[in-house]
Amino acid sequence: MKLYNKYPKHFVAVDCVIFGYRNNELCLLLYPRGFEPAQGRWSLMGGFVEVDESADSAAKRVLQQTTGLKEIFLKQVGVFSEPARDPEARVISIAYYALIRIEDQNELLIRKHGAHWWPITALPRMIFDHDQITEQALVELQRKSRYSIVGKELLPEKFTLLQLRKLYEAIFQKEFDPGNFRKKILSLDTLERLSFKDYSESKKGAFYYRCKEESDEYKER
Repeated sequence: MKLYNKYPKHFVAVDCVIFGYRNNELCLLLYPRGFEPAQGRWSLMGGFVEVDESADSAAKRVLQQTTGLKEIFLKQVGVFSEPARDPEARVISIAYYALIRIEDQNELLIRKHGAHWWPITALPRMIFDHDQITEQALVELQRKSRYSIVGKELLPEKFTLLQLRKLYEAIFQKEFDPGNFRKKILSLDTLERLSFKDYSESKKGAFYYRCKEESDEYKER
């Protein structure tokens, strides 16, 4: 203990970048901070890590308290530790991004926190380094496309390739050539084509797909 007492003590927090998807736009859930410093300004959902929980457990707790959901895709983004990132105290934040279907959230909890879904193309200025955290989370989400279907947690269980392409375009903020996109996505061999079609997109109809079961090694927290 004498050795430990020589060193300063820091606060450890978690910040959750909560992504949703609606009207062909990727959205971010923010809430007005309820205390100083920066009271009333837009903030990521977060909180301090309690003495009896891990950072992962703290992030899951924050998500459940905010959205009412337990089973949420959650992945660590990184650690943000600039000494002056919080003007009130030395706070080291472990950031995560989460993907949720907006229609599954608990509307009462969302309203209780004063939270609001913002399109990522029109985000307000956020407190501290939350803009940087969000940017890094989006980069991590995009990187996932190298080996898996990006953002499938934001889509229904069955979806068309057009619906998937629109989601990708929202995540990457650019348009994809339909033919090249189809070829690239199917080459990942992670989709299963179903035997029925969606006829709302064209008279010919578009086959529905769903994601194949993934190995335990890939499944996130």
